[in-house]
Amino acid sequence: MNTLLNADLHCHSVISDGTLTPEALAQRAKANGVELWALTDHDELGGQDRAIAAAREAGLAYLTGVEISVTFAGTTVHIVGLGMDHQHPALLSGLHATRGGREERAREMSDGLARVGITGVYEGALKYVGNPELISRSHFARYMVEIGVCKDISEVFRKYITEGKPGFVPHRWASLANAVGWITESGGEAVIAHPGRYKLTPNEEFALFTEFKAHGGRGVEVMTGAHGQADYVKYAGYCQEFGLAASRGSDFHSPEESHTDLGKLPDLPGSVTPVWALLESRIQQ
Repeated sequence: MNTLLNADLHCHSVISDGTLTPEALAQRAKANGVELWALTDHDELGGQDRAIAAAREAGLAYLTGVEISVTFAGTTVHIVGLGMDHQHPALLSGLHATRGGREERAREMSDGLARVGITGVYEGALKYVGNPELISRSHFARYMVEIGVCKDISEVFRKYITEGKPGFVPHRWASLANAVGWITESGGEAVIAHPGRYKLTPNEEFALFTEFKAHGGRGVEVMTGAHGQADYVKYAGYCQEFGLAASRGSDFHSPEESHTDLGKLPDLPGSVTPVWALLESRIQQ
């Protein structure tokens, strides 16, 4: 299938940590020339029915999607699922269990920030999230920018909510085996999201790709908002080395915050198999 297809298979709505509704994302994707779209909220499928309806209304081909948080080698890694049955019981129960620790973690993060004089952040962050089960560091960062602690979200992460900083609290997410298993059991394909973002050693990265493939994972994001030219080349090479399909997704969260807009990534290189070639029967028109 055509590697030049303008597919955007990674973005977030207000259902997780984005700022636009599924309907607004569908309209933005269509306006930006996207031909195949997926909404991939964090550990949550609650926006899928709305996204399916909005894509149909916009005349946009659609794949169901989710982004699952995984702990691997002591690092949080994200696995995108595409084309799965979004009402599959095993997938739903697995995601519910994965979300379970977010609220407790958020309260601990707020306590840590209070100890350095930044109070009320948990309560303030709730303004940006409809469901405390899905509260995340992005919601904390938006509130801390609002109250003037930092000038932008990246400064909040850098100074306060990454490892070793006062508002950081680690969380044990799903295992790699579980995340890939939930996706494949529900009829989807698993994709390693933005691999260039993870601070893994070369040995750990090799282990991630090897184990992912062994568990049934079949794709990797080559073109994504967090990658530069060197990453495009590196992970296109990994597609060849590990026999994986290539995915393309902006990881769009917000018009104000995201570096890459929906549908504005470079095309996949012609040397790779696009992940949508594995998913033709699951594309909703």
